[in-house]
Amino acid sequence: MVPEAHFSSYYGRPVLKAPPWKALDIAGYLFLGGLAGASSLLAAGGQVTGRPGLARVAKLGAAGAITVSLGALVHDLGRPARFVNMLRVVKPTSPMNLGSWLLAGYAPLTVAAAAADVTGRLRGPGAGATAASAVLGPAVATYTAVLLSDTAVPSWHEGYRELPFVFAGSGAAAAAGLALVCAPPAQTGPARRMAVLGAVAELGAFRLMKRRMGLVAEPFEQGRPHRLLRGAELLTTAGAALAACAEAVGRAGVGRHLGRRVPAAVAGAALLTGSAALRFGVFHAGVASAQDPAYTVVPQRERLRARSG
Repeated sequence: MVPEAHFSSYYGRPVLKAPPWKALDIAGYLFLGGLAGASSLLAAGGQVTGRPGLARVAKLGAAGAITVSLGALVHDLGRPARFVNMLRVVKPTSPMNLGSWLLAGYAPLTVAAAAADVTGRLRGPGAGATAASAVLGPAVATYTAVLLSDTAVPSWHEGYRELPFVFAGSGAAAAAGLALVCAPPAQTGPARRMAVLGAVAELGAFRLMKRRMGLVAEPFEQGRPHRLLRGAELLTTAGAALAACAEAVGRAGVGRHLGRRVPAAVAGAALLTGSAALRFGVFHAGVASAQDPAYTVVPQRERLRARSG
């Protein structure tokens, strides 16, 4: 009998070097970027539709999330100068370079929008900053998926088609969750609908991605990544369902205070936690796929056989 194939490399080293990034810094950076970008869209919608409480929460959420996200990125880089060095050139073929320019333009806009709302001054420029940050928000929420997919890490690279949609849905769910926790219940209708749409997009795109990836989807189904992603799925599904129920309760006019506030807050906390768990699960799955030579060697051989055939 032929023994089971064991994939290894010289001196027992992996084919690829696993990403040296710190999980808390980079997975947190992925989560907070998605939260910020989607919150900017929610802030603009709240401003246009006359929901000042929702708009303020979303503006503050976007400004706070992107600030902490940048702090996590710089902490992982080691020195602030390394982030500044990425702005010395413009390189359209580099997701990291374009992402750095995107963050450099987006972060001041969110801070200006939040400051104008809180102080009540310069409302015109503040409204312009809100609109501009909403235009950049979708790119901020999804460019990190392009950044991961542009690496050689198997479980990130093979998900290049669906991963931006996964991150977009996850960011929308997180922004909706923050609004449900903090905004006045009477003004959270758009957030509830965003929660449902974001959850459907995230879960549907993620399942489609795993089905298409084949072998390199295995790290998503094993160990710590599996536990995180399973928890993310359960929390996101429960949060979206509870948000939809809270919407129905609000329309029926049942429970003006606790009957609307408590379910919305619980739904929001579930959505935020689920979105964070998804980013950490994706991060750890990618690292695991880089450490196992099989996820690099087997897909390469399959592609070679397909071309020769």
